[in-house]
Amino acid sequence: SGSVALVLGLPALSCLGYEAFHWVQSSAVLHAAGKEEVLEQADYLYSCADTEKLYQLLLQYKDSDEAEVLWRLARASRDLSLLPDMEAKRKKQLIFEAFEYARRAMEKDDQCFAAHKWYAVCLSDVGDYEGIKVKIGNSYIIREHLERAVELNPKDATSLHILGYWCFAFAELPWYQRKVAAALFSSPPVSTYEEALEFFLKAEEVDPDFYSKNLLMLGKTYSAMKDKEKALMWLTKAKEYPAHTLEDKDVHKEAVDLLKRLG
Repeated sequence: SGSVALVLGLPALSCLGYEAFHWVQSSAVLHAAGKEEVLEQADYLYSCADTEKLYQLLLQYKDSDEAEVLWRLARASRDLSLLPDMEAKRKKQLIFEAFEYARRAMEKDDQCFAAHKWYAVCLSDVGDYEGIKVKIGNSYIIREHLERAVELNPKDATSLHILGYWCFAFAELPWYQRKVAAALFSSPPVSTYEEALEFFLKAEEVDPDFYSKNLLMLGKTYSAMKDKEKALMWLTKAKEYPAHTLEDKDVHKEAVDLLKRLG
């Protein structure tokens, strides 16, 4: 946060317990029955954060015309790129792969909310490799697709969270970075803490306690708005959130640090 190079974070769920898993036979054509089985197995692997196995499963269907398969493959490719110690060249390859899968998913089904969401996220990722002017320019498109995702599925808490994060990042942009953005664009992206708060609260209303980062961002937003009482409340909730993932642990640490500062 606090940077024009907008970073969009998404949840990575932890596995609560492994069960027996059987691979499906690779097939050039994904039939209706096979599709449901593949999606069920893919969602199970995602819930277990078994990223490598999930990627290998879905990669068999990279030429699929099914948006539901393609956006999941985009997500899996991106998640794989974020694994610790990922080699830089491979990371870049996976990020651009993910963007292409998301683009195709949206092309196949413009009414698929998840395709719009992951297209927005992956577009932000590829912007890291294309320079600050492209990154800022992409921000307009990112917001459009996130808003479309919310329009198609108002109950998707993660789309609401990412929209809140987008608003927060531009609300807290330092003056000198605003100046750079204004020099590149006549109307650079702008937002407010109030707007960010609206999305974070809506995400919490849709799915309470769904994501430790949303609790943290609520605390940070209230802190930025000088509402200490509510900032303390949400930061405490973030601190006490069960740490199932590495991100949860990072959230816990940041929440503890912020609580100390707020006293």
